[in-house]
Amino acid sequence: MSAGRWLLRAASLAAALGLWQLLTSLDVNLWLRFEQFPTVGEVASAFADRLGTGPYWEDLGHSLRRIVVGFLLAAVLGVAAGTAIARSRWAADLLGPLVEVARPVPAIALVPVAILLLPTNEQGIVFITFAAAFFPVVVSTRHAVRALTPVWEEAVLTMGGGRLRVLFSVVLPGALPGVFGGLSVGIGVSWICVISAEMISGEYGVGYRTWQAYTIVDYPGVFVGMATIGALGWLTSTSVELLGRRATAWLPRPAGQGAAGASRPAALRSSARASARTGTEPAATRTAPLPTVPRKEPVP
Repeated sequence: MSAGRWLLRAASLAAALGLWQLLTSLDVNLWLRFEQFPTVGEVASAFADRLGTGPYWEDLGHSLRRIVVGFLLAAVLGVAAGTAIARSRWAADLLGPLVEVARPVPAIALVPVAILLLPTNEQGIVFITFAAAFFPVVVSTRHAVRALTPVWEEAVLTMGGGRLRVLFSVVLPGALPGVFGGLSVGIGVSWICVISAEMISGEYGVGYRTWQAYTIVDYPGVFVGMATIGALGWLTSTSVELLGRRATAWLPRPAGQGAAGASRPAALRSSARASARTGTEPAATRTAPLPTVPRKEPVP
């Protein structure tokens, strides 16, 4: 990413913080009420105080552990279930209806189910995190596998490859872009649900601490929790996207992306400028003449 884009993004964030500070410091009370909102300075001071305490980092560790365990389970089982539904008629008939019935149910609505089924609150929160990410991964994997062209599979089978070779050499690599799209959505939904579950039934974690700050009317503490959640969500989703780019680096990129895509337009522009000076056709767009076939004379 260029330096100009980094500056633009930083300026956007700074403008939002500046507007927040202005509205809260002036106690603006039009349609929206900002007189009870903490200022940016108050939130920054509370955040600095929290950084030096042990409970803040303990809550951070609890939330991260729940996200990692639940998300990894959802990634493995979601990819396996989505691939099975897309590739097997039996799996589509057995698992497909269950997925479609359970998918519209919000994961946070499963809190009573988790409390009844699982022995501890910790396991229940991990289960809710897993359920939140599982269905986006299943659906995206199913669509990605079904969208693959059958020519690749037929080529492997023609060369003597078996079903496992087709699965690991064609199906899973070809579906990776769609799979990582589902993983990127799933990690965001997981953060929403894990924070909500911690607020409802947790004993530790960022969500639990944010709710505790609200109950004692510590509004700067509430915004500290919100900022922490946003930063953690951004870091984890960015990590998933970077991993996806590395895993799909072998795929062709659109023109203008990457070193090859960026160098070709520059070469075309320089060639066009040179041809304009000399009055010749650009070398980058010049095509070789078609070969001529000698004409045979009729035999008398």
